[in-house]
Amino acid sequence: MIFQVIGIGNKKYEPAEQLLGLIQKHHIFSGGQRHYELVKHLLPAGHEWIFIKSRIDNLFEDYRNTNEGIVVFASGDPLFYGIANTLHTKYPDTQVQVYPYFNAIQLLAQRININSNQLQTVSVHGRTWDALDEIIIKQAPLIGVLTDAEKSPAAIADRLLHYGYDNYTIYIGENLEADDEQVSQMELTEACEHVYHPLNCVIVQKKAHRDISFGVPDDSFEGLEGRPNMITKMPVRLCSLHALALESKTTLWDIGFCTGSLSIEAKLRFPHLDIYAFEKRPECMQIIANNQRKFGALGIKTYQGDIFELDFTQYNKPDAIFIGGHGGRLNELIRKIDQHINPGAVVVMNAVQHDSVNEFISTIQTLNWTIHEPLKLKVNSHNEITILKAIKGN
Repeated sequence: MIFQVIGIGNKKYEPAEQLLGLIQKHHIFSGGQRHYELVKHLLPAGHEWIFIKSRIDNLFEDYRNTNEGIVVFASGDPLFYGIANTLHTKYPDTQVQVYPYFNAIQLLAQRININSNQLQTVSVHGRTWDALDEIIIKQAPLIGVLTDAEKSPAAIADRLLHYGYDNYTIYIGENLEADDEQVSQMELTEACEHVYHPLNCVIVQKKAHRDISFGVPDDSFEGLEGRPNMITKMPVRLCSLHALALESKTTLWDIGFCTGSLSIEAKLRFPHLDIYAFEKRPECMQIIANNQRKFGALGIKTYQGDIFELDFTQYNKPDAIFIGGHGGRLNELIRKIDQHINPGAVVVMNAVQHDSVNEFISTIQTLNWTIHEPLKLKVNSHNEITILKAIKGN
């Protein structure tokens, strides 16, 4: 197979002479229903069209059953979150020739006549919020977003507002290049109230920087009622994050999150992290949600329940774990963790009691992990804290 992938716009396609000749030399074509309507006047008699639908595995089976070259029509730039990338991945040894067009975000940037030097683009089309969450926490000045029916411009605006990022304005391009194309600039509150054409994309632009303290003050967090000291203190929290070495990590588990202070601080400083936060007390679920919203810490995954009853195989394997609570069963918890993490993963725990320090060290030694030198901290009149760190061996 040789794939010729041609990017087209949202209008009747009239190719250059070179591409017209390429099209007329082929018999098998592929693309979506909308693409077919835009190019069918160019296709030779007796052509075969393989429709690209949601069941992508069926598409690859159809491609495999083809013994000749295929011309694939795609929207915009096929290498920009497009089918050409999928073909490169699925058929690494197959030639994929690409003829790009403007992508939707480029078209919208042109329509609003904006300097796109700083433009960063993410896609939530058929994807999670993770990429958008990361770039919003970083407060990029100009963000292009490829949307879908669920993660619409209204949903994007609502998400930014929910987490306090009202320092952005939004541009929305609908059915670009069609006769009824529409381009709008709105405040986020206004954008939440509209219904949009299914073919749309978004650019959000930062109006002002939202200041979020490096080292969030402890009294800024909502805490457990009547237990104001049930929080990892800010200096200890920052030292614990340093011990976790999160710059190079991808997945963090926060076991016993309570107020969520460590997860929130970690997400704000390392937005790329995939964070799973676990807590036994049901009342803490609302507390962490409120704190996430207050500090703009999007994308933390929270789970309520007894950690010893949870099936760890449901979650992405961590390369960093913070133990904020263990219910008096530290040895058992570390051994359970040991069964579900890869060599090189780091585990950090803050301990007040000497018994906890000794149990952590003795369990780690039994498992033949590497133990780092403990760090002792005392914050104001609070009890001395020992920060313990260990790395799983081979």
